[in-house]
Amino acid sequence: MITIFFTALPGLLLLPLLISFIFPYIFQDIAHFITVLRFGIRSRRYVSKTPAHTMLDVFLEQVEKCPDKPFVIYQEEVYTYSEIDRLSNQAARALRKHAGVKSGDCVAIFMSNSPAYIWLWLGVAKLGCSLACLNNNIRSKSFLHCFRCSGAKTILTEPEMKDAIEEVMPELHKDNVNVFYLTETPIGEGAETFLDKVKAASCDSVPKSLRSFISGDSLAMYIYTSGTTGLPKAAVINHKRLLLASGMFELCSVRPRDIVYITLPLYHSSALLIGVHGCILKGATIVLRKKFSASQFWDDCRKYNVTVVQYIGEVLRYLCNVPKSDDDASHNVRMAIGNGLRTDVWSEFLRRFGDIQMYEFYAATEGNVVFVNHTNTVGAVGRVNFITKKFFPFEFIKYDIEKDEPVRDAKGRCMKTRKGHPGLLVSKITALSPFGGYAGDRSHTENKILRDVFRKGDMYFNTGDILMVDQQKFVYFHDRVGDTFRWKGENVATTEVADILCLLTFIEEVNVYGVPVPNQEGRIGMATLKLREYETFDGRKLYAHVRDFLPNYARPRFIRIQEVLETTGTFKQRKVELVKQGFDPSTIIDPLYFLDEREKKYVPMTQTIYEDIKNKRIKL
Repeated sequence: MITIFFTALPGLLLLPLLISFIFPYIFQDIAHFITVLRFGIRSRRYVSKTPAHTMLDVFLEQVEKCPDKPFVIYQEEVYTYSEIDRLSNQAARALRKHAGVKSGDCVAIFMSNSPAYIWLWLGVAKLGCSLACLNNNIRSKSFLHCFRCSGAKTILTEPEMKDAIEEVMPELHKDNVNVFYLTETPIGEGAETFLDKVKAASCDSVPKSLRSFISGDSLAMYIYTSGTTGLPKAAVINHKRLLLASGMFELCSVRPRDIVYITLPLYHSSALLIGVHGCILKGATIVLRKKFSASQFWDDCRKYNVTVVQYIGEVLRYLCNVPKSDDDASHNVRMAIGNGLRTDVWSEFLRRFGDIQMYEFYAATEGNVVFVNHTNTVGAVGRVNFITKKFFPFEFIKYDIEKDEPVRDAKGRCMKTRKGHPGLLVSKITALSPFGGYAGDRSHTENKILRDVFRKGDMYFNTGDILMVDQQKFVYFHDRVGDTFRWKGENVATTEVADILCLLTFIEEVNVYGVPVPNQEGRIGMATLKLREYETFDGRKLYAHVRDFLPNYARPRFIRIQEVLETTGTFKQRKVELVKQGFDPSTIIDPLYFLDEREKKYVPMTQTIYEDIKNKRIKL
């Protein structure tokens, strides 16, 4: 028996090497799945009861565990876990006393990045209320739409947003909305201050009874997304989803001693859901910046001893475009977590800034499918894990981009793509992977659901994204479908831009789309216009209009004038050919115009302008 054992021992010891040779990523896949499973079980236990054990409760546990540990560092200010706790108590009491906020209400926040954003959210949560995270770039019609669909009656904002608020104040008055500015001193007639009220409030703990009804399915916040069409939509984020989003830091092995640099806007899911709540989950420290700065990025990392950074693809591209320095690799950053990273930028980033563990992931704010590149494979957004797929079913299906719809067979069922071929990612809607939908118009939610995909009665979430799986089961992002394009890290809904442009009297019809720019990430806005009869194009008036009604990233940079806008047989505007043609004046005979910031108008597009854009002599 002993002889048999020692004879077999070398084979047993070599078995793992043999398995890893045949399946090189199997042990990493298994370890990743175990982490997912353990966190999923723990999260399910947290939210399976009422009141649920929410992210707020996780935060309060960290306050008990490490009260004096820095939680948020902002410029020269340092806020410990206990200090943020006290400020959130005061904010909750001030909201209750001066704004009349009651448990179950929704409160809107319209601010840029600051520590106050975090303690205001925690204060709102302590009242058993939800938060509407308004994009601080939206204005006018978009602002009113986003605010109204949340059902909120209170807005928390900052003095810098006063002009935007004043623009819609008559409408807010009609709706009996309270607006509070985060300042101690009055900034104008009728402008309510809030910081003074916070400072005057008690910092005693807020009674738990105010949130005793909260379950995992209770609304936590609205995060706004452009989706595929129309005005921004309010994605419903419940407390269960909030907890699961924080788990990204668990999957990426973030540690309590890590210092996480957040420069992305807090109204985005990446910064707030994953970054802030991930730090709460791990008991880590946040270094928060008001706005991303490529020139200050690494100086901040060195100054605050940052170990983990969050990104979107454009952020790292901007960093790679900064002039090289001798101390580029002189920092303590060990990990980067984010999405949307182009392969060439990824490689250049690692070459230039050192051996940093990259955790590229794929997810959507409202989606029910997530991929994480746990193998650090350059270019991939994750791997297809057959075990995970059993619990969270998804597929890649054939998609007709011209018709803007999935390809179906004679029986009306969708068709799966083969490995190596791009396909639309769809994820089955189940109890384990639900789709919460959007607030307001039910059709917005319905439009994201595909029915009868593989069998009658099934339902899948339509991500609106084309991805590809290679022979080694790595997943790669391919493109977006529908009417949304991405520029400067923001999703731009073409119908929203078109609606704004059509307000001008000289424009009869608009077709908005995104066009690729040589040597640039994403697609930039372009609009083809049909002018009204006897009207002429007014480049100065159009510039003033888009400046007033659209955020910078959504303003069309190029205008094309046509006598007839081509449509399909079902009267859908044709975009594919227009996107292919782009904005090169040497190949387009129609009049072309370019948004010139210096001239403050749209000027005729020339070959010189085109070459300057192509060679990055003109900044877009």
